[in-house]
Amino acid sequence: MAQTTVDLIRSATEANHQCVYRKGNLVLLPAQGSLVVSGDLHGHRRNFERIVAFADLAQHPTRHVLFQEIIHGGPQDSAHGCLSYKVLFDTMRLKIEFPKQVHFVMGNHDTTCVTDAEVMKDGREMNRCMHEAMQREYTDSWPQIKEAMNQFLLSQPLALRTANRIWMSHSLPADRLMKDFDLSIFKKKIELQDCVKPGSAYILTWGRRMSQALLDRLANMLNVDLFLLGHQPQVTGWGQAGDNLLIIASDHNHGCLVHLDLEKAYTLKDLIRSVVPLSSIE
Repeated sequence: MAQTTVDLIRSATEANHQCVYRKGNLVLLPAQGSLVVSGDLHGHRRNFERIVAFADLAQHPTRHVLFQEIIHGGPQDSAHGCLSYKVLFDTMRLKIEFPKQVHFVMGNHDTTCVTDAEVMKDGREMNRCMHEAMQREYTDSWPQIKEAMNQFLLSQPLALRTANRIWMSHSLPADRLMKDFDLSIFKKKIELQDCVKPGSAYILTWGRRMSQALLDRLANMLNVDLFLLGHQPQVTGWGQAGDNLLIIASDHNHGCLVHLDLEKAYTLKDLIRSVVPLSSIE
């Protein structure tokens, strides 16, 4: 079982690297088809199933789906270990089945996982909780699986950009760290040092509460009109956080997704009208 899991992870990692739409650490989608964007999942299996059902990739070959922040949260084993890695493995299976249609962006919980840093959620240190659960399931083979998983997390792109000028990443640099952010992170191989402060992958995935002046500056730098992010909790599943920024969450019962037409121009109001509550999906 352990070798089967390692093979799965390595195949998904290779699929990330070989994505036909990938350029450096960006995924650049064409101006055709549609895109389903999910917010943070944090192990929420039912919402993952709803997103997959809504996307219905087999019946829509020009539809894409974007996942982020899959680990840390959701069901627990009998010793209160975090089982979110099982949902991560299921997204890998989907990536292998639909390599041109399934995409990921790196999140802050991913960077803490690969660097073995502490990250708290609901009063628990999530890396320890997840690693203990993996150790109980895979016994002596768990370090090999953990290392393969780390390589998958590092293989994720940092952002996705559409031809209709919408940018999707887990977050954006906060104002106070923008001076340390290096745009070359989108072109170079991501290393562990990029994932710890003040590395640019860290800065990109951890930012919160960006000013409108910074959002406008980043839109100009990145040549986009709108930002669609995760990371910041949204009690109602989504929230407007600027003139050009929508934040969504998919990790609770009020979570949502966004469904985009890749051939259509969008305003922020259009983006908000594209929000779909996950509870509405059977």
